[in-house]
Amino acid sequence: MADQTKKRYVTSEDLKKHDQPGDLWISIQGKVYDVSDWVKSHPGGEAAILNLAGQDVTDAFIAYHPGTAWHHLEKLHNGYHVRDFHVSDVSRDYRRLAAEFSKRGLFDKKGHVTLYTLTCVGVMLAAVLYGVLACTSVWAHLISAVLLGLLWIQSAYVGHDSGHYTVTSTKPCNKLIQLLSGNCLTGISIAWWKWTHNAHHMACNSLDHDPDLQHIPIFAVSTKFFNSMTSRFYGRTLTFDPLARFLISYQHWTFYPVMCVGRINLFIQTFLLLFSKRHVPDRALNIAGILVFWTWFPLLVSFLPNWQERFIFVFVSFAVTAIQHVQFCLNHFAADVYTGPPNGNDWFEKQTAGTLDISCRSYMDWFFGGLQFQLEHHLFPRLPRCHLRTVSPVVKELCKKHNLPYRSLSWWEANVWTIRTLKNAAIQARDVTNPVLKNLLWEAVNTHG
Repeated sequence: MADQTKKRYVTSEDLKKHDQPGDLWISIQGKVYDVSDWVKSHPGGEAAILNLAGQDVTDAFIAYHPGTAWHHLEKLHNGYHVRDFHVSDVSRDYRRLAAEFSKRGLFDKKGHVTLYTLTCVGVMLAAVLYGVLACTSVWAHLISAVLLGLLWIQSAYVGHDSGHYTVTSTKPCNKLIQLLSGNCLTGISIAWWKWTHNAHHMACNSLDHDPDLQHIPIFAVSTKFFNSMTSRFYGRTLTFDPLARFLISYQHWTFYPVMCVGRINLFIQTFLLLFSKRHVPDRALNIAGILVFWTWFPLLVSFLPNWQERFIFVFVSFAVTAIQHVQFCLNHFAADVYTGPPNGNDWFEKQTAGTLDISCRSYMDWFFGGLQFQLEHHLFPRLPRCHLRTVSPVVKELCKKHNLPYRSLSWWEANVWTIRTLKNAAIQARDVTNPVLKNLLWEAVNTHG
């Protein structure tokens, strides 16, 4: 009883007042933590905390942190507790499920997926080198380009896995795999990926907080973008100007062609971040990795006999990766959207509303990298992909119990839903009675996402 009398309390309303840079409080299981100074040291980046500051973040904390992370909280505890702390039935069931998975050791049993995938990547890389350097046939060069695109897809899945959890026995080895599979092999910075991807997970399908939905002036999944909303992630206005109106009016036709060259935008985003004034963890290592890519890839292309074949090789290899770009869009573009920051109290509900699964046979799991189980991945991002199919029925039952959406579509159905979403927004964009702001060409050059 003596300990109880020493506790200091705040209400949820009081907690909400501490949600600005320099004054950031969060609560986890009713205990309040002051993360104002620590936010810049957060391994998951500042955006994750800034989006959820001023509220309870227990579900998100459980989802993204191993058990060892709990030991680091006490030094941030400011002595306060939330008086009106309440756990919803959904959150209670979610936490019970996460605890069950942890007890079964699912978060630690990683299988051999990474080893198999890296071996596959190595074999494909050897085949690409042989096809380009040792063969003179145009068809051999085309096959090499296709293999290179598939190599990039599988390498990206390894980078994604290693970004969410440690795929090796040690963290230094895990970081090495991140840099090799991301920066060195694909030319896309793991630092850029972490920066945007963590924010995407925290604010899944929030139009103004989730960078993965902010593709103005090329795409708009909602007519709310027509109001030139401000991106809370990038800190700038997503201007819906005449250029954006024109491009979005035909987005359901341009979607697949843009996906074929979407990789170029990822290269641009990598350079914009690494050479920006933002704080970038391991900036030097990331730049070094990018230099490795921009050394071997142009050198490889230069061994092709003429400029026509070089252009075709690059285009085909980029176009193959469109499969992956399309998949990422299918998982979210046609799902429910909202505006504003995520709410820690309905975190589970937001994940179910903002994701779509892609149904496939088990033998195709390698091809989709496990991300066809998008909801399962969003609910348990630290869960190795080899377990996602196993936990899928349990997640489905939990959604059914609480009357929450669980949508699993075929590849064809997901494409139909996505194109329909884009078409609906395109038709609205053609409404000339809707005023737009002055055209800003910078938006076209600096397309984020």
